[in-house]
Amino acid sequence: MKKIIIIGGSKGIGSAIIDSLISNHKIINLSRTPPEFEHENLTHFNCDVLNDEMPPIEAADGLIYCPGSINLKPFNRLSLDDFRTDFEINVIGAIKAIQIYTKTLSQSESASIVLFSTVATKLGMPFHASVATAKSAVEGLTKSIAADLATKIRVNAIAPTITDTDLAAKFLRNERMMESTIQRHPLKKYLKPTEVAAMATYLLSDLSKSISGQIFNLDCGIVSLKL
Repeated sequence: MKKIIIIGGSKGIGSAIIDSLISNHKIINLSRTPPEFEHENLTHFNCDVLNDEMPPIEAADGLIYCPGSINLKPFNRLSLDDFRTDFEINVIGAIKAIQIYTKTLSQSESASIVLFSTVATKLGMPFHASVATAKSAVEGLTKSIAADLATKIRVNAIAPTITDTDLAAKFLRNERMMESTIQRHPLKKYLKPTEVAAMATYLLSDLSKSISGQIFNLDCGIVSLKL
């Protein structure tokens, strides 16, 4: 049974990933709040990854870094602190977790790291300057450390479009906004957390053991299709 470290698994996509893995994986979750359920395969540590010391973990086969931000403002209203905060959450936290657990992961025969980007790195979207800057750094980090860690640890990232989570709730708060979001996507839908979790589960599995350094656009067609 593989052991997976999840940073930020108490809500949203992270919680959906735990749901998808929990029956046949040992899960170690690090987050400021515990998941809303308990399971014999789940171990939780209360931890603010940016400010707290992460617990030592002797063995693991995968690492998923889920924390993110949706800080949407016009560029002229974004402060330098906005950029710093988004960069800390999305990039520095991921770097910290990877550096701490690289030695642990390198002992596995099939280790995998999964990070998260966004479709906003591929599209010029208004109000996305801060988050797109941070997530673009995540994509560069993914490719660079995939090279650094090659032969021992695979590294990939998922770039979802808008997903029905608490983080995105203000953009899907009524039927009009939901319909507008649906119509912007060529596949006429937006994502459910379970769909993102399915991709993450695949990238952790041995089915993807030949894949590393890739960014997967889970985008409902918005990046590459124009209908």
